[in-house]
Amino acid sequence: MSAAHVSSDDIRDQFSKVMSAMYQQEVPQYSALLSLVAAVNEEVLAASPALRETLAANNALDRLDVERHGAIRVGTAEELALLRRMFAVMGMQPVGYYDLATAGVPVHSTAFRPVDDAALSRNPFRVFTSLLRLELIDDPALRQQASDILGARRIVTPQAVALIERFEQHGGLNAEQAEQFVHQALETFRWHEQATVDLATYQRLQQEHRLIADVVCFKGPHINHLTPRTLDIDEVQRRMPQVGIDPKDIIEGPPRRRCPILLRQTSFKALEEPISFANAAEGHHTARFGEIEQRGIALTHTGRALYDRLLGDAKSATVADNDAHQARLSAVFEAFPDDDATLRREDLAFFHYHAAPGAKLAKSVDTGDVEALLEQGALTISPMIYEDFLPVSAAGIFQSNLGDKGHSGYARDANQRQFEQALGVPVIDEVALYAKRQRASLEQALAQLRSAGDSLSLKEDIN
Repeated sequence: MSAAHVSSDDIRDQFSKVMSAMYQQEVPQYSALLSLVAAVNEEVLAASPALRETLAANNALDRLDVERHGAIRVGTAEELALLRRMFAVMGMQPVGYYDLATAGVPVHSTAFRPVDDAALSRNPFRVFTSLLRLELIDDPALRQQASDILGARRIVTPQAVALIERFEQHGGLNAEQAEQFVHQALETFRWHEQATVDLATYQRLQQEHRLIADVVCFKGPHINHLTPRTLDIDEVQRRMPQVGIDPKDIIEGPPRRRCPILLRQTSFKALEEPISFANAAEGHHTARFGEIEQRGIALTHTGRALYDRLLGDAKSATVADNDAHQARLSAVFEAFPDDDATLRREDLAFFHYHAAPGAKLAKSVDTGDVEALLEQGALTISPMIYEDFLPVSAAGIFQSNLGDKGHSGYARDANQRQFEQALGVPVIDEVALYAKRQRASLEQALAQLRSAGDSLSLKEDIN
């Protein structure tokens, strides 16, 4: 990339901020949510100076205030492929495949996000992007009508397309072009109060599934939520009614733990927003909502298998409310180790490795002996933040806010190959990505220790 080009990290940072500003204007409760999350985060950090110090040391403190994830839904392969190219301008790649059809939601999804440590530290903005599975609509006539409606729309402005092409041809955008791109790209995600169909068509699609109507009946894939990250989701859930926000009943994901794992999510209930239809009829549409997340450590395949088994055990019992649900989860998850040392030793979670500042290696310790280096204190570890999503939790959020328990007829086989054909590239395997980052951090830490050891040996020889 030319020195005159703006980095993709900077473009992503600019875009996430203007999208947040737009969503605050469109959904005022989102502003109240941001204020609540900021207050809770500051209280947590004030009560735990050690946590503040740890976050700062791992470059995780600065990203906390800017961290957001959004969610959108598109209708066609062409739309998905074009958005992949748009997000590439912002340094965001498709990571993971999520099949929500098994939970009764007729979409499959990926998360566009940055993938390397430096980019994640700069701004970890993610967009959970779902593609409508038109083949799951049983009525052939309705399926064809939906396809025709989607085929007639263009969700990206001509100016944005031109700037995407310029980025691809020249390897970047200059400052003026980057600013134009950010504002043109924003138009794709703006809310429109005018539906593109008549009321009767909207009602037929909504009867099939509320999410289908949300995808098909509007000009583009309006952002349906933006999600700040909190350090204490239980406290945010408790306080939401105090600031006029009605939370969903259950916090999705694992229970509260000393060492948080994966992802916990809650949300406020979707807005009922006025819309006008193509035949001049008036009505309401319910889709957009506010979401909050608390992120923990990324799990290995072994850790994820244990998590999935325990979650299944916990959900085998019916619970009346969130308190009972969390108590049930906590009891079941006592079987999941809750300290960093055990999580690492049993290969349940991913960590960053660090060379301890000023570490002096015992002569008896080989720099390839990781266990001995950890015991000696020459190597330290820090949890690797889970940057991705949980399909069961995502489906729970969708269903809660769409007022729909899901369509059992959608529970068919996942089709990752079909999704990747639409996307135009394979999705990145998120577990392999965490493993790669962990391995790189260990190699770097060991190299630093070897360098320090060589320097020490040289000084001893001179003396």
